[in-house]
Amino acid sequence: MTLKEFVEKSGFTPVNVSTDAEEIEVTKVFCCDLLSIAMSKNPAGAVWVTVMGNLNAVAVSVLTEGACIVIAEGIDIDDAALEKAKQQNVTMLKSPLPIFDAGLHAHNIING
Repeated sequence: MTLKEFVEKSGFTPVNVSTDAEEIEVTKVFCCDLLSIAMSKNPAGAVWVTVMGNLNAVAVSVLTEGACIVIAEGIDIDDAALEKAKQQNVTMLKSPLPIFDAGLHAHNIING
């Protein structure tokens, strides 16, 4: 499934969508709020579900080549993170769902 398809089917609120969304392949879901763990374990092509809506989350997503970041729990994305996501072409989505529920929803879309 492409990232564009995932964004359309997820129902998550797009905050920034990569211009490459039609070319990025979504492979799995990764849930984690500890940036050092996400930095070493977030798989390339993964939908990363977290509450970390800050600049460092964008940097980790770029480093790990994640497909996108879903900010769960209705957490706001700070302005610096949004600006960096736009600069780095990182897709960021928002969800009011708890992390587990957002991750399960994403998993069901990818594997549905």
